[in-house]
Amino acid sequence: MGEYARALALATALAHRSPQTEIHFALSREAPYAADTPFPHTLLPSSPTFHSNEVSDLIRTFRPTLVVFDNAGRTAQLRAAVRFGARVIYVSSRLRQRRKAFRLSWMRMLDEHWIAYPQFIAGAPDLLERAKLKWLGRPSLRYLDAVLPPPDMGVAVEMMAKFDTTPGHYVLVVPGGGTQHPGAENAPQIVAEGARKLAERGINTVLVGVEPLASSAQLRVGPRMPMAQLAELIRGARLVISNGGDTLLQTIACGRPCVAVPIAGDQAHRIEKCERAGLAKRAILDSDAIMRAAIEALENHSRHPRNGKVTREVTNGMEIAVSAIERLATQR
Repeated sequence: MGEYARALALATALAHRSPQTEIHFALSREAPYAADTPFPHTLLPSSPTFHSNEVSDLIRTFRPTLVVFDNAGRTAQLRAAVRFGARVIYVSSRLRQRRKAFRLSWMRMLDEHWIAYPQFIAGAPDLLERAKLKWLGRPSLRYLDAVLPPPDMGVAVEMMAKFDTTPGHYVLVVPGGGTQHPGAENAPQIVAEGARKLAERGINTVLVGVEPLASSAQLRVGPRMPMAQLAELIRGARLVISNGGDTLLQTIACGRPCVAVPIAGDQAHRIEKCERAGLAKRAILDSDAIMRAAIEALENHSRHPRNGKVTREVTNGMEIAVSAIERLATQR
């Protein structure tokens, strides 16, 4: 889900800025968001990573000037992109994918490698990675902290009206979890139950993307939504409760306090790094624990809006990313 949300945000921003750009997605038909994709797309039986022949055929037919592989892809697919004259961007958000991108064979095919987390989380290039980059002179390496559309007052007003609230007067809960992870199969519902319990304490709460099992007078529920809308809800929230994926970093980039709940194996480390930097508060995957962490975070933020412990910053990389895409997409 995180990869799709990032790709969709970039594609939407690019389409707005360069309407003449043709954009096409390759997606798994099993993904819950596939049917709602607002761009032309090809649906595959499962992740495109597992369907090199189909992806290669799509590249041959569509003849793109740029292919973006977001945390997915195989060598044969990269070779197809290069063979048919496309530039290539690879986005890695996990250590395994980062290692793949630093294979010499891959580096020779990549124009840009984007690491989809801040350097203080993902780690700076090690000695071997630096040596490879220096020797080959490619690809360009970027850290993409977070991806957010610019503020839009019209969208903000629309979202406040939709949820009958005002900026600074609600807690936003975004469980995420497009894929079930071992040990956290029911994670979205657990986080949603935490949201309901928070609302039962009289705190206005907005829950996005999950239908709770029970309702509450102070709980407002909305479906999965475009990034432009979600970004305005993040910017207006007193506090955001999310998992340890992209929404965590988007929240930090917006300067909002955050309670983060790990629901996938790679998220606990990421949340710990943010907590050490004074950027977020961790909660275990338990509805009562989530509620207690949220109340504590709200009280702490009320007493100390700037607690002086922040040691890192997370920036919005949307402009850098879209500019790079525009530049590469117009080159052959």
